[in-house]
Amino acid sequence: MTILVTGATGVVGRRVVTELLRAGRAVRALTRRPATAALPGEVESHEGDLERPESLREALTGAERLYLFPVPRTAAEVVALAVESGVRRIVDLSGAGADDAAFGDGYRVVERAVEASGLDWTHVRPGEFAGNWLDWAPSIRADRIVRRPYGGAVTQPTHEADVAAVAVAALLGEGHAGRTHTFAGPQALTVAEQAETIGRALGERVRFEEQDPVTAREQWIRDGYPADIVDWLFGMWARSAHDPAPVNEEWATLVPRLTGRPARTFAEWAADHAAAFR
Repeated sequence: MTILVTGATGVVGRRVVTELLRAGRAVRALTRRPATAALPGEVESHEGDLERPESLREALTGAERLYLFPVPRTAAEVVALAVESGVRRIVDLSGAGADDAAFGDGYRVVERAVEASGLDWTHVRPGEFAGNWLDWAPSIRADRIVRRPYGGAVTQPTHEADVAAVAVAALLGEGHAGRTHTFAGPQALTVAEQAETIGRALGERVRFEEQDPVTAREQWIRDGYPADIVDWLFGMWARSAHDPAPVNEEWATLVPRLTGRPARTFAEWAADHAAAFR
C-alpha cells in the first residue's frame, strides 16, 4: 500500500512521513523542490504543488491513501484527481476552529470536498499549535522577553508530533472513516506560564511583558495577519483571561485513545525546540 503525503516538508507533514516509514509503509512525498526537501532516502519524492492540481497526477497514480494539507482554493480539484487516480482514503489536516466563521470557511471548504468524494475520509482538527510560539523566538533569543496581550488567557498547546500521530492513526487504522478527530494538548496553561516553560527549557528566565491589546492589534496587522483573524483571536483570549476555562478533557484524551500513549506536554515541546529560542 502506497501513501501520498502532501505538504511533506511542513512541520506536520514531515513527521507524518517519518511515522509512516517507522510503520514500514511505502511513502510518497509531494514537495515543490525535491532536491532540497531533505527527506529520507526511502521516500519516493515527487515534484508538485497543491496550487496546481495537475502537478499531482503522477504522484497520485497508484497511491491508495492520501494525507491532504489544506489548500482551500484547489481542494475540490485535488480531491477529484485523487478519486480518478484510485485513492481510497483521505485524511485531511484541518483545525479545531474549522466551524468558526472567522476562518473564512477555509478549513470547511477542504473538509466538504473530502466528504463529497465518496471515499473513506477523516478530518484531523488539532487545537492551537505549540509551534505558534516560534513567532516569538526572535525576541526570546535577543532579550529573553515575550511581549503579548492577555497573559492570563488559557490555551491547550498541541505538539505537532501528536498531530502527525493522529493523522497516521487515521491513515493506517480502522474505525476512523467518516469521523472528525478534534483534540488538543493535555494541559491548560496561561500564556505567561507558557513563556515561563520555554525559559525552563532554556535554563534561563524568560520574562513576560503584558502588551496593550490595541497596540498589539496594530502590530499584528502590520505584520500581515488578517484583521478578522486577529480580532477573533484577541476576543477569544480576552474572554479566556477574564474567565479561564479548565482543561477540555475530551480534547486532551483523544491522542492517548488513538495512539496508546500520553499526549506530549508543552514542556516536552519547549525542550524539543529549545535550540530555536537559544
